[in-house]
Amino acid sequence: MFSSYRAEDVTILLKDITGCIDPLPTAERERLIQSGHHYSEMLPLEYEPTEKYLEAYADALARYAGITAQATARLAEQIYAEKGADAALVSLARAGTPIGILLKHYIRQRFGADVAHYTISIIRGRGIDANAMDYILARHAPAAVQFVDGWTGKGAIQRTLVEAAAPYAGLSAGLAVLSDPAYVAEKCGTHDDFLIASSCLNATVSGLLSRTVLRADLIGPADFHGAAFYEELRGKDLTYDFIDSVERLFPPAAYPIEEAAAHTSGLTEVERIAADFGIADINLVKPGIGEATRVLLRRLPWKLLVHSTTDEERLGHLYQLAEEKGVEVAAYPLRNYLACGLIRTLADN
Repeated sequence: MFSSYRAEDVTILLKDITGCIDPLPTAERERLIQSGHHYSEMLPLEYEPTEKYLEAYADALARYAGITAQATARLAEQIYAEKGADAALVSLARAGTPIGILLKHYIRQRFGADVAHYTISIIRGRGIDANAMDYILARHAPAAVQFVDGWTGKGAIQRTLVEAAAPYAGLSAGLAVLSDPAYVAEKCGTHDDFLIASSCLNATVSGLLSRTVLRADLIGPADFHGAAFYEELRGKDLTYDFIDSVERLFPPAAYPIEEAAAHTSGLTEVERIAADFGIADINLVKPGIGEATRVLLRRLPWKLLVHSTTDEERLGHLYQLAEEKGVEVAAYPLRNYLACGLIRTLADN
């Protein structure tokens, strides 16, 4: 286990590439991505949170742990009703992994079942880790597999998953997430765009693992996709602080949400935002609290769009990051989301 996750909580189907790849500064990485290099071939420098930002994270966790616990319970009830004790949770690294652990713990607490849980890599534009899928399907029936992630942005990973699952007979590409403001997931805890506190940090709330890497000189034909382990951050690890804080607030039972009769898709809203701001590539538009947080943490942000510039309770950590990085915060009539990050187009500089 090259992570700070407990062995009984998750089987990590990733190759350890610690020390094999030098993280790149944000500006250099952004330049490479926008010039055609794939993001999975490089790693960003991990954001070292300031004391003020860690205070914002702690405040966010205190405010939203209960809502996160309720969403976890609603989602777990749906998964168990369909899959039962034979369920194999397959969380998408890295944001899905702590959510998969929460689901596993709720199912054990509520139903007394110890369901399997794996974490694997899926990469937009490159697909799912086929070797990891072969490993899982050698041990579980395709119908038992439930893919898990934290939230949906504009649905890019769900679309990647649909393509990736097609070759596997009997395998559902349906995604289970806590928050689905894009209205693309098969199962969700809520469609509200709420703050899942784990989105506020990178490796330090994700088992000290990097995001996943797929590069020919590091990952051979028989290898799993790779990830690095940040041992040097162990003293700052908040992974189980997040998991335990949510788990303490699990309800005894929960029921599925009522689906909205009509809604606008997340992709439709993203296309509207792109048109309004003259953005040709919708990959530079990152909707939702989780995605906006990622933009501020590891991309070159241009603007932060928010439904309100005074919503400290729900968006305080984003205001803090934007202030630290000198990013404009602008009110915009968002519908599905509370926030949206816009990435700077380097070709315009």
